Amino acid sequence: MTTSIVIDNQTIRRANVIAYRTGNEVMGVLKAQMIELLKAKLHSGVAHFIYQKKDGSIREAWGTTNHSLVSAKVNGNGIPRDYVNCVCYFDVEKGAFRSLRFENLIQVF
Repeated sequence: MTTSIVIDNQTIRRANVIAYRTGNEVMGVLKAQMIELLKAKLHSGVAHFIYQKKDGSIREAWGTTNHSLVSAKVNGNGIPRDYVNCVCYFDVEKGAFRSLRFENLIQVF
């Protein structure tokens, strides 16, 4: 069995940001791939993932960016969180939008 990994310009940019922030190029590539997986799962439905919050605590979250699930909560204002090196998601437990920094993602289920 062969596994292929496709890296586009956005993934490369994310890998560079993560590598700069962590000082580790390998970690940059690995976490950038995890971000791609997370974004795909968020888009297709409710994703389950773990990340480190800004205060250092660990957060287990269930979130989505699926348009049919969050359309009532989107007002269309602001800039995409990807431009500020974060992943934005709608937290289905808290009923509000949250974001996490690229390098703080720990695991995607």
